[in-house]
Amino acid sequence: MELFNRELSWLSFNERVLQESLDPSNPLVERMRFLGIYSNNMDEFFRVRVASVRRLIALGQKKIEGFNGGPSALLKEIRKRVLEQQQLFELSYQKLLVELKENNVILAAENDLHGEEKDYVNSHFRSYIRPAIVPIMLSTKRQLPQLLDKDIYLAVKMISFNQNKIKYAMIAIPKSASRFVVIPTKGNSKKLILIDDIIRMHLPAIFNIFQFDEIKAYTFKITRDAELDVDDDISKSFIEKMRDSIEMRKLGETVRFVYDSSMPIDLLRYLMNSLKLEAGENIIPGGRYHNFKDFMNFPDFGKKEFVFQEQKPISHPAFANDNSPLLKTILRKDVLLCFPFQPFQHIIDVLREAAIDPKVISIKINLYRVASESHIINALISAARNGKKVTVIIELKARFDEANNIRWSNFLEENGVQVLFGVPNLKVHSKLFIIKRKNGEKTEMIAHIGSGNFHEKTSRIYTDCSLLTANPVITKEVEKIFKIFKNNLDRSTFRELIVSPFSTRRKLNVLIDTEIENAAAGKPAYMYIKLNNLVDAPIIKKLYEASQAGVKIECIIRGICGLVPGIKGLSENINVRSIVGRYLEHSRILIFANGGEEKYFISSADWMERNIDKRIEVTTPILDPDLQKDLKYII
Repeated sequence: MELFNRELSWLSFNERVLQESLDPSNPLVERMRFLGIYSNNMDEFFRVRVASVRRLIALGQKKIEGFNGGPSALLKEIRKRVLEQQQLFELSYQKLLVELKENNVILAAENDLHGEEKDYVNSHFRSYIRPAIVPIMLSTKRQLPQLLDKDIYLAVKMISFNQNKIKYAMIAIPKSASRFVVIPTKGNSKKLILIDDIIRMHLPAIFNIFQFDEIKAYTFKITRDAELDVDDDISKSFIEKMRDSIEMRKLGETVRFVYDSSMPIDLLRYLMNSLKLEAGENIIPGGRYHNFKDFMNFPDFGKKEFVFQEQKPISHPAFANDNSPLLKTILRKDVLLCFPFQPFQHIIDVLREAAIDPKVISIKINLYRVASESHIINALISAARNGKKVTVIIELKARFDEANNIRWSNFLEENGVQVLFGVPNLKVHSKLFIIKRKNGEKTEMIAHIGSGNFHEKTSRIYTDCSLLTANPVITKEVEKIFKIFKNNLDRSTFRELIVSPFSTRRKLNVLIDTEIENAAAGKPAYMYIKLNNLVDAPIIKKLYEASQAGVKIECIIRGICGLVPGIKGLSENINVRSIVGRYLEHSRILIFANGGEEKYFISSADWMERNIDKRIEVTTPILDPDLQKDLKYII
């Protein structure tokens, strides 16, 4: 079966992000920030995907899906493509520096400052940078200190020609201040300098106790395997196990070593020997600067033309009247929110209203990722303090958010909220809450089912959909899911909701088979599939079968896509697009022709094996005809 390899497809996606930095239709500083996004993505790729491929080598895996070869050959191909993209990255960066200069913005190096500029930087160094610097002398007699994979390091070489001596040292770039220092200048020009170069300027002062004729510093960084190994010690609580695992992650195997390609060979060999690294696919020569993810915060100097025009979210028409209770509005009619075009504040306001509504008796919610300063958490604590029974299911294994989620789980428990940790061996990735009200003798329920996290910050840059409904057919099934969280033995059946790992694969197959049957019967037969990732081989095989039957399939797949479109006799009825731009396309939307009576869904799940078979995910039908029109318009 024809498939694209998952890792190589992801690299193609990240190259599309890199292309945004070269697109002159994007504002200048936004293009620099796309370099930061690309770099941040690449860090995670090595920490997760490359680390996984390396583990396949250790397990003796011989074949890789969608690739003609084994994991060792795949790592070589990955390195080849990463180096090609590195050249494109450097080309883009140098081009942007020229364009910034043409717009009176200069990114200065340590030798480009004069007079008052130098005085300002010297003062800044003494006040903010010098106190945070911890120089470490390196020696073959001592082990290299533990390196963190989110830090940048300067490897320092000092040479004394008279004494024929060489000393090595290392400095971690401080994270306590912004990477960029804007230098006050006269006139229209703007000048900034990276703290990397400020440290380079002051190397003689930092190491003034040594005699040397030449001192230079070269950037390097490492990336570690981010897999968490959770031990099975039954005497520990799950939180204790997760804390221990997060600490062990800091000692994970080095999966990438990136260094300034101008670094002297003797210094490079010293570092590689100290880190027990061998020349190979995980040694990446680069430019003068690393951790370009910091460029996601590249300053805009207050110039509107340097950034995207502000797009303020517009209130949903159903919630436009500030004096109208939100819960009563949802009880009357379903509401579909689309972020960031409509404000995430609506979700917070619904929970805040529920917190003080005397008729509300309970709130249940599951959290995967939340902001470090979360208004969602505040609303839940408010509800608990107002006497509501509040239950929060927190997923402690949300990758790279584990520590944040542990912190929130402790905080919630301290404030009277019942905290549960989901289902053993299944990540809880659904985006649900349910509010229960007692209105006289009648019980009313309001449910939220969404494609995105309850996260205020990402809701400004991720496109997502949220359904708020009081439809009893839906709300009763959402309540069933929360029963599973509390009692893992409960395995309810679901008629309307599609729930992983219980029914998603079966129901997706039924929906696709229906299109195949309708195509054979001459009825309308098509699908619109909008996802982040499409890599599940059995589902792809089913889509190929549908294409061969004449079903028209339009896919919008932002990231990884294992499906190969346009192959005659196999997939000529399938088109695949990837949309990369100002916002991160995160909403999952499905539309099936269903013989002329279209079926509409939004989902938390991508079409990957893990989302279909190994997580709690929820796909909900959109039953309201007006909301169906909205989804069709979006697609």
